[in-house]
Amino acid sequence: MAFTLPKLDYDYAALEPHIDARTMEIHHTKHHQGYVNKLNDAIAGSELENKSIEDILKEVSRLSVAVRNNGGGHYNHSLFWKIMTPGGGGMPAGDLTDVIKLNFGTFDQFREQFSNAALTRFGSGWAWLVQSGNKLIVTSTPNQDNPLMDVADVQGNPLLGIDVWEHAYYLKYQNRRNEYVDAFWNVINWTAVGNRLK
Repeated sequence: MAFTLPKLDYDYAALEPHIDARTMEIHHTKHHQGYVNKLNDAIAGSELENKSIEDILKEVSRLSVAVRNNGGGHYNHSLFWKIMTPGGGGMPAGDLTDVIKLNFGTFDQFREQFSNAALTRFGSGWAWLVQSGNKLIVTSTPNQDNPLMDVADVQGNPLLGIDVWEHAYYLKYQNRRNEYVDAFWNVINWTAVGNRLK
């Protein structure tokens, strides 16, 4: 199989109380595994088996809906697990702080814009902090789309993403997406986000 489910760097309960263990387990072993399985089925026997997920997503407009949805789901979740960590949150450091201030004024202004993108994404999707050229931009995408895709409104290098599909929060927060988004700020791995800066 071309793609596999990545292992987490922490156990399912490690992000408690902000993200509960049962949600993490189902999200990782059922939802993400499902995207991996369906992506592998969709690319089986094609030249896509030899390409990276990033290269696949860059040309997704010419590919099947199954590749778009499941390839996006695999990439997005792989990033999501990496940019969270036990004991995370707080403020970013180093170059990332400077770039955020340069583009948004203050960290609080960035946080407000990012949270708003997550809260106003209609239905299922993601909110993103994207490096597009020399700028940082907050945006959101529907379903499992992301800024690497040639179909995205804002294209670039995703630094930070939050999953606002209901499966990401419904067991703990039910329909209270605002509480989930607030909780997310307590688990962000700012070192990992900063390392994604190009």
